[in-house]
Amino acid sequence: MLQPIWIWAILGIALLSIELLSGTFYILWFGIAALCVALMLAISPSTPLPIQLLAFSVLSLTSFFVWRAKYKRQGTGSRVGQSRDESIGKIGRITATVSSEHNGTIIFTVPVMSSREWTVIADESIEAGEQAEIVSIEGNFLRVKRTIHPQ
Repeated sequence: MLQPIWIWAILGIALLSIELLSGTFYILWFGIAALCVALMLAISPSTPLPIQLLAFSVLSLTSFFVWRAKYKRQGTGSRVGQSRDESIGKIGRITATVSSEHNGTIIFTVPVMSSREWTVIADESIEAGEQAEIVSIEGNFLRVKRTIHPQ
């Protein structure tokens, strides 16, 4: 039968391996805690099982909750439908006239949110060929305004 130190070490390595596959950081803390208990058993091999389980529980849960308290979610990378984005302020050329009554289209030289062409809405009339600037993202549409920039 395996000694407890090896059981904790194998459990820790298995949890860390699962974490590498998932990439979520949720399992990481449990794997590290199991390796810490294995280290504790290397230092003090006569530690009783209830103390080992308590140490694992305290280490894993404490580190998990400390990480969650400090972790700031940065987003998924997909910002479509949000009103703020790094795309705000990008300038493109209107290819189909847009007005407050009709949607138009715009094309960008560099793709914006993985697409060069978008359907646009505006509060003013902007003719095809004019430049327009993104002011917000509203669902699947870009809200634009006319710009006067050198070509």
